[in-house]
Amino acid sequence: MSWLMTSLHGKRTRILLILFGLLVVLGFGEFQSGEHGPSSGHSDPVTPVLLALTAILAFAKLGGELFERIKQPAVLGELIVGVLLGNLVLLNSSWDFFGPLRADNITEQWAVVVDSFARIGVILLLFEVGLESSVAEMRKVGISSFMVALVGVIAPFFLGYLASSVFIMKVPESILSLSPQFDISNIHIFIGATLCATSVGITARVFKDLGKIQIKEAKIILGAAVLDDVMGLIILAVAAGIIVAAETGVPLEPLSILSISGIALGFLVGAIIVGLTVVPRILKSLAVLRTRGVMLISALLFCFIFSYLANLAGLAAIVGAFAAGLILEEVHFTEFQEEKPLHELLAPVTTFLVPIFFVVMGIQVRLETFADGSVLGLAAALTAAAFIGKQVCGLAVIEKGLDRLTVGLGMVPRGEVGLIFASIGKGLGVVDDSIFSAVIIMVIATTLMTPPLLKLSLARREHNK
Repeated sequence: MSWLMTSLHGKRTRILLILFGLLVVLGFGEFQSGEHGPSSGHSDPVTPVLLALTAILAFAKLGGELFERIKQPAVLGELIVGVLLGNLVLLNSSWDFFGPLRADNITEQWAVVVDSFARIGVILLLFEVGLESSVAEMRKVGISSFMVALVGVIAPFFLGYLASSVFIMKVPESILSLSPQFDISNIHIFIGATLCATSVGITARVFKDLGKIQIKEAKIILGAAVLDDVMGLIILAVAAGIIVAAETGVPLEPLSILSISGIALGFLVGAIIVGLTVVPRILKSLAVLRTRGVMLISALLFCFIFSYLANLAGLAAIVGAFAAGLILEEVHFTEFQEEKPLHELLAPVTTFLVPIFFVVMGIQVRLETFADGSVLGLAAALTAAAFIGKQVCGLAVIEKGLDRLTVGLGMVPRGEVGLIFASIGKGLGVVDDSIFSAVIIMVIATTLMTPPLLKLSLARREHNK
């Protein structure tokens, strides 16, 4: 409890606690009275949106603050406060403000707006991930990074498929109600695809904090993460195609699977070609504009256009966002009049929108599903499969004398990427509340266990030198 007491004595935390106290007393108190609820017929329909965003953003910052103080990633705090907000109804049936966000089909106007903010947030998140990589980095990735990424996708997929097939013996009724002809193997495929993801941002933060970002193991992990993102997005596209084909009643032939993979890979390759040839010319033309903020708007236009084109190609919008980030490099913006680099200009936008995604994901977790022992069993099995699958990829390191345990541990956290995959599965109707909750537990567990285990592994590595 000492860490909590230390956190509570901080000036910023005290201010946040006062703010949240006011939110609970005034905001939710007013909602209980029915004066400002989303169905109260208030003259200004934006009011419940403002109340929801106030609670989501404020609690996201409190959760992030507390978790960073205990040396854990802020995303975990955002996710957990979302779980708490969404399940306040278990304490008091009248505290169901976020109920509309937990519905299978969101219809309340204010909830649709908040959900849209969350969806834009995840698109910008993948755009940022793409910006942190580059075509040059992908060319420099060595054989070890490629093998780690390949094994780190294949092993978790099959282990996740196996865990799902053991614990999910029949299609849940909630999924059958949406698609009576649904094949249970589609659930296993999607869960396997979800386990392929890697959130290397957490690992990179640990290496940076410990001053180990330049060691060979760190370079292999960061290089593998670039390829892992591409492979994971292709697998996501294939899994989504299989599910859509099943829902339409049209069997997906092996040639169609190859076609989906080809479209995904072709889209990324095409984006790279465009990035190397056309984008610099377009940005050079836009650089002559002197309007304030044109640099940021230009980048966002590419992000949104590529996301839209990816959707037209039958891929997830996040694939396009990642591709847009990959082709936009800082060197393309040198002629703009802005004094700050692109990532600094983008930061205020992502600081606002990205936490909304994580909190909304947490809100959608139904704690009552944990009363079912099968959910906890599935969560434990998925966590084990996720951990072992990434440990196996450490064995794929080609160079001798490197710490394979450290490489494997560095690939373990699923973080926001696993949440993205799970949210897409829920949108496709292949993931119900129980499965979604089990995946969330897996994401939290793998993300929480990585920093301390990685620190221990690095300490052991130094001791053995």
